[in-house]
Amino acid sequence: MANTVDSLKKLDGFIAAALVDSSSGMMLESLVVGNYPVEIAAAANTEVLQSKLKAMDAIGLGDDNIEDILISLGSQYHLLRPLTSNREIFIYLALDRSRANLAMARLELKKVESSIKRI
Repeated sequence: MANTVDSLKKLDGFIAAALVDSSSGMMLESLVVGNYPVEIAAAANTEVLQSKLKAMDAIGLGDDNIEDILISLGSQYHLLRPLTSNREIFIYLALDRSRANLAMARLELKKVESSIKRI
């Protein structure tokens, strides 16, 4: 089986991508350029996703879906996209902000997410 996140490496500014189980913080797949600590980033971002889901539940938006979460750093963009088929699983993408096209990255993430049938 081909790596689900492989197509993301064609994005300008690609640093790393992972398919992550947010209930455990474990990566199901990953792809990285260089020595980026994708395992640490994936595990840490599970807390971001879990916090947002809890906040949505608390304010009565638990039936709604997160399309994506963007974290803008000075030098990088980090995108989290939960699967519509299972909101406990998400795609994590890190991009070099100086080279990335955020709109294209979001479109490609949506395409990758829709290609995943069910986990």
